[in-house]
Amino acid sequence: MKQDKIVTAEAAVALIRDGDSVSCSGFVGIGTPEALIEALERRFVDTQGPRDLTLVFAAAPGDAKERGLNRLAHAGLVKRAIGGHWSLVPKLAKLATDNLIEAYNLPLGVVSHLYRDIAAHRAGSVSKVGMGTFVDPRNGGGKINSKTTEDLVRVMDIDGEEWLFYKTFPINVALIRGTTADASGNVTMEREALVLDAQAAAMAARNANGLVIAQVERIAATGSLDARSVIVPGVLVDCVVVAPQGSHVQTYGTDYSAAFSGEIRVQTDKIVPALLDERKLIARRCAFELPLGGVINLGIGVPEVVAAVAAEERVLDDLTLTAEPGVIGGMPQGGLDFGAAVNVQALLHQNQQFDFYDGGGLDLACLGMAEIDQVGNVNVSRFGPRLAGAGGFINISQNARRLVFAGTFTAGGLEVSIQDGKVRIDVEGKVRKFVNAVEQITFSGAQAAAKGQSVHYVTERCVFRLQPGGLQLIEVAPGIDVERDILAHMAFRPLMDTIATMDARIYRPKSMGLAAVLQDLQLSDRLSYDAERNTLFVNFEGMAIHSMEDIESVRRVFEALCSQIGRKLNVIVNYDGFKLDDRVAEAYEEMVAALRAKYYSSGRRYTTSAFLRAKLGSSLQSRQASARVFESKADAAEFVRSRPQPVPVVA
Repeated sequence: MKQDKIVTAEAAVALIRDGDSVSCSGFVGIGTPEALIEALERRFVDTQGPRDLTLVFAAAPGDAKERGLNRLAHAGLVKRAIGGHWSLVPKLAKLATDNLIEAYNLPLGVVSHLYRDIAAHRAGSVSKVGMGTFVDPRNGGGKINSKTTEDLVRVMDIDGEEWLFYKTFPINVALIRGTTADASGNVTMEREALVLDAQAAAMAARNANGLVIAQVERIAATGSLDARSVIVPGVLVDCVVVAPQGSHVQTYGTDYSAAFSGEIRVQTDKIVPALLDERKLIARRCAFELPLGGVINLGIGVPEVVAAVAAEERVLDDLTLTAEPGVIGGMPQGGLDFGAAVNVQALLHQNQQFDFYDGGGLDLACLGMAEIDQVGNVNVSRFGPRLAGAGGFINISQNARRLVFAGTFTAGGLEVSIQDGKVRIDVEGKVRKFVNAVEQITFSGAQAAAKGQSVHYVTERCVFRLQPGGLQLIEVAPGIDVERDILAHMAFRPLMDTIATMDARIYRPKSMGLAAVLQDLQLSDRLSYDAERNTLFVNFEGMAIHSMEDIESVRRVFEALCSQIGRKLNVIVNYDGFKLDDRVAEAYEEMVAALRAKYYSSGRRYTTSAFLRAKLGSSLQSRQASARVFESKADAAEFVRSRPQPVPVVA
């Protein structure tokens, strides 16, 4: 007979034993099983049991005050805690920093992956994530205090290359959350903003002959749930608890939003523009780094404002914003709604998102910064007795192709104003952020420089770039004096050569016209001129032409470069993955024909796509031009080399 698994919260938590290792889902308030945590706290207060638990969490399930795992910060209840993010569980963090419990801070993505490895009975996870940071065993191994002695991280040599090995540990109890369950324990998540790691954590506990308790908001008849909607199957679940009113909010900031669960889409172009304060100034400068068509992660704090700027500048549809708990596309939310998003394209399990991130899937990450030192190290995780934790910061910052750190130049009372397009520091912050050495390395500048990662540090008054020799000052805001407003408030002197003035559009109240700026900037990066061979190489790989504005941007950038070169030239264009909207195809070819007549001595296209070769060839034939489209760059270049070169003619 099938067991009816629906029980009270008190009956469920009564099954937790002294010394159990308990994993708890939750990203801020999303997916946090508040009713189960409340019941566990009540049991301990009333009976002084269970005792000596190990708490395991990836992203901190808490509100930085009383809710979530803050409820479990009782002496005797917790013996050890292994967490990815700590700033939202300050009561638990205080037990760690006061040396009252054993405690570890591991990267959020690593904890997510450990759930899978624990479920599969593997020895551990092997990763590059954390190398050179405080998680590296040569820098502490993620241990938070002196009471913590067991090594969970060690360095491994694999084929002459260093890796970090993260040791697995048992999960005896998994506390998870969903929307609907049936009496057999099948759980769906249709009203949840995220699915997180509920499935993997449940597998980890189940395969250790442990206990899985699921908090839901409603019960369905057995057999009525769509199998494709079941996130955690009943074979993994032991107990189902229906949460009382108020203990199952969608996020700590919003009781319920149909947009967060994907039931409806909302307009993002109706957002009221934020005031032009120092946060928006920084976000605007960061927005100049946004790769159109790229995949992006925006961190908490100032980086959240970048999404608002992108929406205001109407480039949000040209970007794929993501968030570490599994959001692909749409517009991520901030504050106590952080982790949720509206208009998402897809929602992954959290561990899958970190597979994507760790493998280099992000074209750009924009993250906050609290302390920065002269070699480019960044600390966002530990400040004396205040434990913030790394969260997904290490996974993201270490593996994004391009990285922008965003934050004010100083902290603690900074007041900034703008007068006539110039920045004025009305009150300087009391706390220096650019220091000789950071207290804890959350991002390793040395590791990034060694592998040639593109890293910028953006503030309201200046921009630095990471070089092999350390931080280089590359831009200064109009109205800012380098000696008075920058160097006088740094503990070290950065590298300095040519220093540009930050774009004046950042400091004007009206729209920056960012879409056209980004199109031109990024199109320029796709052009490479070889003067010796008088050949312009054009990389249109993955580019899309959807509108007349796109066409005008191509024309404008080509005109500028070709006019500068001053003679007719050979052109070779890579069209791999190129997308041309049929509605503007004719106008695009007319523009190309005009450029060819004015600036080209020869023009050749190539693509590995047979379909695109046929399409482009047909378009050329209709214009009585050469219909040959080559299969590779080498073929196109060889054809150009074999042709007699005309005497250069000034266009």
